[in-house]
Amino acid sequence: MIEQIFKLSRGNEKAIERVVYDENIHYLHMVFNKDQGLPEHFSNSNVYMTVIRGKLSIGLDDQDISEYDAGTLLKIPFQTKMNVKNRHSETLELIVVKAPAPGTMKEK
Repeated sequence: MIEQIFKLSRGNEKAIERVVYDENIHYLHMVFNKDQGLPEHFSNSNVYMTVIRGKLSIGLDDQDISEYDAGTLLKIPFQTKMNVKNRHSETLELIVVKAPAPGTMKEK
């Protein structure tokens, strides 16, 4: 078998899954219920965030919080301050790809 197969969780419980975590990319699957999210942090690579279901509430650097519906892909540059939350009753599901893999980027 040449390919590798990875399975994502399919529930509504909070999840942060490191699906592929290698020297090329980090591919994460995240599920958040209302008022859940990530601690405020700075992106450690270029981040590609796809909203699979629900509505993402995200603050980037000093901008006001913006909201994005399912079917939206955000490209977030390296070293951007991020505040990722679900402020809505519907479950939020995200796919996050970090490319290149963190550790290969040089700080400004």
